[in-house]
Amino acid sequence: MRRFGWSGATGGAGSGAECSIARVKRLLALLAGGLGIGALLRRRTRLAGDAPADELRAKLAANRDDAEPEPEGTAPDLNGRRTDVHERARRAIDELREP
Repeated sequence: MRRFGWSGATGGAGSGAECSIARVKRLLALLAGGLGIGALLRRRTRLAGDAPADELRAKLAANRDDAEPEPEGTAPDLNGRRTDVHERARRAIDELREP
């Protein structure tokens, strides 16, 4: 009589009276349940943790309201600044080219 191995008569493994499939299924079910409960707990703490973010948003909004707007006439002259940068670059290139 074969105790372990493949049995041709039954078409399966003849490992005796002990079957470990049910134990493995139970273990996998417990593991999956534990992971699911952990995910739910993390989600609850994340949702409860949004209160500090709301407080920071309110502080930022208050600071924006308190800030003085810039006068309209003090906007930087972008075209003048651009030409100045180009002139300085041309002078630097000319200095490098001169022996």
